[in-house]
Amino acid sequence: MRFSKKHIIYLVVIVVLAYFLSAYKLPYYIYKPGGADALNPIVEVDDGYRSEGDMHLVTVSGLQATPIQYVWAKVLSYNEILPIDQVFPEGISQDDYMHAQLQVMESSQEAATVVAYEAADKDITIDYKGVYVVSVVEGMPADGKLKAGDRIIGIDGNEIKEADDLTDYIDKKQANDTVALDVVREEKERTEEITLEAFSDQEDKIGMGIQLVTDRSVSVNPEVHFSSGSIGGPSAGLMFSLEIYDQLTEKDLTGGYQIAGTGEVDYSGNVLRIGGIDKKIVAADKEGCDIFFAPNENGAKDSNYQLAKKTAEDIGTDMKVIPVDTFDDAIDYLQNMEQKQ
Repeated sequence: MRFSKKHIIYLVVIVVLAYFLSAYKLPYYIYKPGGADALNPIVEVDDGYRSEGDMHLVTVSGLQATPIQYVWAKVLSYNEILPIDQVFPEGISQDDYMHAQLQVMESSQEAATVVAYEAADKDITIDYKGVYVVSVVEGMPADGKLKAGDRIIGIDGNEIKEADDLTDYIDKKQANDTVALDVVREEKERTEEITLEAFSDQEDKIGMGIQLVTDRSVSVNPEVHFSSGSIGGPSAGLMFSLEIYDQLTEKDLTGGYQIAGTGEVDYSGNVLRIGGIDKKIVAADKEGCDIFFAPNENGAKDSNYQLAKKTAEDIGTDMKVIPVDTFDDAIDYLQNMEQKQ
């Protein structure tokens, strides 16, 4: 068959159109249900106990939309489309944002380790080293003075051990106040003076434009190992802590069930609100989970638990959705439930 000039033009148009629909990046971001992976391969305590059931880490999948993906997201349930500038903070690239999310994941794993080992009464030592800068917002006062990887150990002559020490101090200041930070960079100590500003989108909030995590050194016995790969964010904290505790203690905490859940856990064992819980309910149901723990937020009307419960009803799942405010709430429920027959 001989191709005419018209055929070639049609072919080029089709190829260009197919490329545009499938590969061109729109200024929108799509969130949708991710996976509900068993935690046994991801978390391993040396010589830990094994259980009949599994704890599951539940994720939300996110990607920048192409035209085809945008249309599908409009059609499919539990797909959320957001302008990309609402997803990635102004002045922070997508790569920097993802790197920050991985750092937050590491902090979440550390908090879960502390909560689980203390609850199991196992050996744990915590050495505070200051505050680690995860990212710097372009155009804010810290831009050009601080960078990712810096460790803040003091402010105006006051020692900084945890991120809360720094944020609590800054919260008492006003715009145009200047603070002196003691910073360690590449093992050398330096002082940086930074004048605080109001955030453009939150005029009642002032700061220097940095994202922080507490720089701790946590030593435990027996050791625990994580292999969470490219999963970021803090929301797996509760499930990490339950999985670690289950491996540290002889009793099978799962009772033979498939147990999922979500919620950031702080170092005191409080379970905190997270995003995308409706999508996580869908993911856990598809995996066949029996139980799902959701942050209760002390009974707030718009809590994660309320949205999780509504989503479970809407999709008709048999999975039980359990409200929890603390790690201990989840432990109490698991220890008192009937074993699976």
